[in-house]
Amino acid sequence: MSQNKPYILALDQGTTSSRAIIFDQKGQIISVAQKEFKQYFPNQGWVEHDPEEIWSSQSSVMIEALVNKGIRADQIAAIGITNQRETTIVWDRKTGKALYNAIVWQDRRTASYCNGLKEKGFADQIAEKTGLIIDAYFSATKIRWILENVEGARQKAEAGELAFGTVDSWLIWKLTAGQSHQTDITNASRTMIFNIHTQAWDKELLSLFEIPESMLPEVKSCSEIFTETAGDVLNTKIPIAGVAGDQQAALFGQLCTQPGMAKTTYGTGCFLVMNTGKEAVKSQNQLLTTVAWKIGDEINYALEGSVFIGGAAIQWLRDGIELFSHAKETEKLATSLDDNEGVYFVPALAGLGAPHWDQNARGAFFGITRGTTIAHMTRAALEAIAYQVYDVLKAMEKDSGKATQELRVDGGATANNFLMQFQADLLDCEIKRPKIIETTAIGAAFLAGLAVGFWKNQEELQKLWEADQDFEPKMEPSKREQLVKFWHKAVERSKNWVE
Repeated sequence: MSQNKPYILALDQGTTSSRAIIFDQKGQIISVAQKEFKQYFPNQGWVEHDPEEIWSSQSSVMIEALVNKGIRADQIAAIGITNQRETTIVWDRKTGKALYNAIVWQDRRTASYCNGLKEKGFADQIAEKTGLIIDAYFSATKIRWILENVEGARQKAEAGELAFGTVDSWLIWKLTAGQSHQTDITNASRTMIFNIHTQAWDKELLSLFEIPESMLPEVKSCSEIFTETAGDVLNTKIPIAGVAGDQQAALFGQLCTQPGMAKTTYGTGCFLVMNTGKEAVKSQNQLLTTVAWKIGDEINYALEGSVFIGGAAIQWLRDGIELFSHAKETEKLATSLDDNEGVYFVPALAGLGAPHWDQNARGAFFGITRGTTIAHMTRAALEAIAYQVYDVLKAMEKDSGKATQELRVDGGATANNFLMQFQADLLDCEIKRPKIIETTAIGAAFLAGLAVGFWKNQEELQKLWEADQDFEPKMEPSKREQLVKFWHKAVERSKNWVE
């Protein structure tokens, strides 16, 4: 590392906000800037973002993070990018303008088309090639929807005039002033048109979804020099050298580099990912097999379970039904009670993800009586986050044949000590919260830094990970069994609500 480039810039483009974080060589945060952007809900079950708002929010925080601490762009050794995955953008190659809003990973508009594919018997073929379950969550059906529903899109696509990208590709396109159309293998692995075994776009699946290959970005590893920023973006050219989807970036940021190590990110959703090493373990329990990362020629695979509504449940209680003003209040409300007093919340606000995969489930409170208060509902929502993680981890243990000894955690909701202790109690295993909970961003920084020699190797990175707090399980087994029993009863009653 040259002394005049002592920093790595991580761009962390999430579902509700864009962030830029600057790290030094010790992995310490030097500067952070964050900006929320608007969520659009044009129809029931539809979720969209304005691609220009994604870019403007991300580019403004990038500059803000530099300016805040008086860091010059030419002091940045490399840029790492991590992003909300599956969210789909299609744009015109000539004008660089998006044809339609970004269709967000949470969007359910293609659910009935997905059900049709299952009925036609495509589930096994898709799972075999991509490691994924047919669901509206992934990019392929979103791309197809844009081609079918935006006037002139199909013709332009056939003529090679359109580009598709997940958010990482969109940011790379913008950062390079339209010179580079690229993605990394982890984001590609979430599209439902990428073969995770051959590590290439799959022609049979492209044909099934009627997506022209000319739309697709070039697929790179997670840690290599992709390209460099256009001179006019930050008045200097900086290598873009690390890219990974947010959950894979968090797994790497948590340094879960050995098979069997697992982490949960508590963000808008909750994402449990377990490193399975060189082997792509096929799930028998409705989990996803996905690419963890590729560094050099070496690929690591992972098992993943996605909970659609995690922290978003708390956001909904705050903004949708206004039970409290700040998420910080939830811990105090929850601990004001000795237990949940029989109140359960199933946060199926966008259907249920792993291991249930019920697109037609809907959210519900159960066990409400005249004595139920805001505290009960808040506690039930926090507990629901932990129950969902419990269900996914138990499925993962069945697939991997390994009991979990510890779970590394990150994401905004980990600041809630009640939630972390309840999670440890429920799982009956140790929960480790790191000092730096910005693991998604630091994962992208690590990948970029390795590519440009900012850090020598993964051994050097291991020394940078430090625990902030460990949560040890304290709950009686009989109490745990009782809670889980009623949780599963509630889940069953919320399933298949929409006909």
